[in-house]
Amino acid sequence: QVQLVESGGGLVQAGGSLRLSCAASVYTFSTYVMGWFRQAPGKEREFVAAISRGGVSTYYADSVKGRFTISRDNGKSTVNLQMNSLKPEDTAVYYCAAAVTSQSPRSAGRYDYWGQGTQVTVSS
Repeated sequence: QVQLVESGGGLVQAGGSLRLSCAASVYTFSTYVMGWFRQAPGKEREFVAAISRGGVSTYYADSVKGRFTISRDNGKSTVNLQMNSLKPEDTAVYYCAAAVTSQSPRSAGRYDYWGQGTQVTVSS
């Protein structure tokens, strides 16, 4: 069982930055592909970013490419999402997720474990 705990959400003005962190309670953290997803009110959960087991490969949604950066520290069992140039449309609950498989990292259905989510609100 993998437990994921997100932190770092909050309220920020448009153009500002936030850094989300996700701490995993598992010894084999480096064997999981890690991803971030988000869900805005009335909308489906959508892919934001993912990172391979070793951190070499990263994947981003077109809507955040160039503004968000995903990274991981396997020694600390953490994955981070640096969010810059935030827009009001980035407002959502952000979820950290872990996947055993490396296939289709953009697909929520591939992820086995999910955190409880952290709210990000961007004001205009």
